[in-house]
Amino acid sequence: MDEDGAGRTPEVTAAGGRPAPRQAWAALPWLVRTAVVWSACLVVVVFALYLLGRVAVLLAPLAIAVAVTLFLTALLDPVLLGLRRLRVPPALAALLSLLLLLGVLVGVGVLVWNLTAAQFSELSEELGEGVQRSRDFVTSTLPVSDAQLDKLIQQVRSGVGGGFDPVGKARTVAEVAGSALLALVLLFFLLKDGRTMWQWVLRRTTGPNRELTAEAGRAGWQTLGAYSRGTMIIAAIDAIGIGLSLVLLRVPLALPLALITFFGGFVPIIGATVAGTVAVLVALAAKGPTTALLVLVAVIAVQQIEGNLLEPLIMKRQVQLHPAVILVVVTAGTLIAGVAGAFVSVPIAAVAYRVVDTVQHHRERIATTRPSPRPSPPPTPA
Repeated sequence: MDEDGAGRTPEVTAAGGRPAPRQAWAALPWLVRTAVVWSACLVVVVFALYLLGRVAVLLAPLAIAVAVTLFLTALLDPVLLGLRRLRVPPALAALLSLLLLLGVLVGVGVLVWNLTAAQFSELSEELGEGVQRSRDFVTSTLPVSDAQLDKLIQQVRSGVGGGFDPVGKARTVAEVAGSALLALVLLFFLLKDGRTMWQWVLRRTTGPNRELTAEAGRAGWQTLGAYSRGTMIIAAIDAIGIGLSLVLLRVPLALPLALITFFGGFVPIIGATVAGTVAVLVALAAKGPTTALLVLVAVIAVQQIEGNLLEPLIMKRQVQLHPAVILVVVTAGTLIAGVAGAFVSVPIAAVAYRVVDTVQHHRERIATTRPSPRPSPPPTPA
């Protein structure tokens, strides 16, 4: 018989009278089964991301060069398209875009050095006085002696610096120089042949996946371009606002501090906080607590205007990441790859989110446009 006397199907048991795994799984509440499945998927995803992160750390110079190249390519793409509309050959357009980037970087560096080189000697004395005032304030306010404070400073220096290793420093400098040179070469070739490479990839994608790949790739590239250009504009606005505040308050090294603010703007949330902290500390050491408080007010005001007004207008809806997600992503990137990880973590997360969202919308659109199956005709009577 298929059923027992109570009308229930007998359970299939394993050896020893225990329920088979399938029946034991089916006996669990649906909430437990759902939690187990989602937990297993999360473990697999996290482990895959961890492996990718470890590989990226092992190949750090190459990974950094590729990430910087993609970022700069998205940033210079409008310049390249403008030159191509003027019927400039692809190689020459790529070379001119690259030279424009190098000219801006070298010009800014020379300008900063010429305007601030004379201020470093003054600032060293003022910083010494500021540090001594800060020590006196700490030892007079807190229950900390000079010896304990010196010991704490020495521990912090040892933890941050890790000792002087000339071989390691030389290797780091060589890796940075090699990564920069590789990024420049890759940047030229991506500007020149990037679209041709993408078309080559699409030609190798067959069937309905070609349209999906093209749409997802286009959305990801638009997101990267919007992020790079929007971040550069917002960072420039932050640097100009804070730099003008430092100039009006007569804080020394205003231009280098504004430049630090500009580069810090490429690391959301954390970068702006660190740059503002550096500006406040310099103002405290050079001009005293009143000027430092005014600089702090200016930094907070500029960042609030940028975060609540300018960023939504500039970024619009192309980079849709919650601040909590950005903070977690930046922290994870910093823990995995240091400063370089903090720079590239947010654009990687934004592009990945945009690609996944595009794939989901594409599948939903196909599902809604697919014709429903026709009902089968009624059976013909005999």
